[in-house]
Amino acid sequence: MTFSEWLNKLLPTIFIPKGISNQLLIKTDANLLVGKKLNTRIGKRSGDGNFPRFASSDASLRKSSVESRKTWYKRLFRLSIITEFFPPDYAATGQLIEELVQNLEHQGISIEVFTGQPGYAFGVSTAPCVEQVGEIRIRRSRSARLWSGRVRGKAMNGVLFTLRAALHLIKNARRHDVFLLTSAPPFLPIVGYLVHLFFGVSYVCLIYDIYPDIAIALGVVPHKHWLAKFWRGINKKIWQKSQGIIVLSPAMKQRVIANCPEVADKVSVIHSWGDPDLIRPIAKEDNWFAKKYNLVNKFTVLYSGNMGRCHDMDTILHAAKQLQDEPIQFVCIGGGPKQEGFIREVNQLGLSNFLFLPYQDKEILPYSLTACDLSLVSVEAGMDSLVAPSKLYPALATGRPVAVVCSEYSYLNQLITEAKCGACLENGDSYGLAEFIRLLNSDRQLAERMGKAARQYLQSNFTPEIIAKEYLRVLHQAVS
Repeated sequence: MTFSEWLNKLLPTIFIPKGISNQLLIKTDANLLVGKKLNTRIGKRSGDGNFPRFASSDASLRKSSVESRKTWYKRLFRLSIITEFFPPDYAATGQLIEELVQNLEHQGISIEVFTGQPGYAFGVSTAPCVEQVGEIRIRRSRSARLWSGRVRGKAMNGVLFTLRAALHLIKNARRHDVFLLTSAPPFLPIVGYLVHLFFGVSYVCLIYDIYPDIAIALGVVPHKHWLAKFWRGINKKIWQKSQGIIVLSPAMKQRVIANCPEVADKVSVIHSWGDPDLIRPIAKEDNWFAKKYNLVNKFTVLYSGNMGRCHDMDTILHAAKQLQDEPIQFVCIGGGPKQEGFIREVNQLGLSNFLFLPYQDKEILPYSLTACDLSLVSVEAGMDSLVAPSKLYPALATGRPVAVVCSEYSYLNQLITEAKCGACLENGDSYGLAEFIRLLNSDRQLAERMGKAARQYLQSNFTPEIIAKEYLRVLHQAVS
């Protein structure tokens, strides 16, 4: 039997995604056969995870049943990720996308990232316009950011990046099989929708924050304002035409479905993650970061990340006020819209138990995140269905207990209870937070048990490898 005859016999039994073009790679222990250029790519069957079987009279392809079972087929597709933030920007969104890209690339996907120049939290103000990292190509907008420290400036930067992303998508619509568009900036998915209408490209929406609902909850836009109504209408069209919608929590899924019930089958809940290989438990006495800032001999409570409008900093502040005469140190690492006002209030109250530090480079995170005895996460009341705090997952990896300030109805309550790794305190319950800190300070064995439970829970549920497979499933469906 010739190769062509064998291939024609094989193809009907194999799942072939529509519209994909590449070479057929057939790998065995004994040899590597490279087929002719095809308009389809052979891939693993979706669903049951079994590889296709084949029969052939060619002796090299059927040396033994053992070798046949070792034969596999790998289906690659071309993915383009569009996001405003990407390293060297320190923004959590960018760091998560970088780790996601690395893990998807290990799965054999061809990936290109289109992003902007650093402008949210950064050590360098410019980065290469084109960068190749292994098999990952990174393209950055050439334009620098404008007025990045102001709300209006950030909004303008988001608009400008969206326009640049539109040009990029139009130019590269045929070079990729699917686009993954983040909600950073929030109007970016509109570009995917328009390019889909004109070019028929597939796109998946990755929703970090739900707009205009957040703007309404923060009082920026009135609920019945024409802009809010228009934005909701656009969202419905974007979601209906998408090939998938990824949200970060069950509460966010409920919110999306409440706004657009007809997309219920498209919405997938995929949590953020922490990397237990990058973030490992380090005793404070062995941690240079803890030594540098004199944290070794004090019970240290750490808030690391963005102090944004959706984060409850007041409950933390008032808990610290109650603990100001005790050997407990609060450390806030990062920045954000609430940082300046928070520092001002700390100074007005004359609190000496606070240390403020800037965003840290990724290589320092394994030390900064573990230079504590308790990690803090907070979400403003009423925001738990609109945002999902990504800082929680690296905190779990540190092997330290976690205190979460949130609504009693938040999904975070269930997560922390299931993990048995800390406590959830209601918004405004500064006394409860202070008492929990006192408890851990007095019972170090309890703190150690909670910390071990936190890391074990992360390793079982929220590692980059586990989460990347969930993304891969959604992207496979979009391509198919």
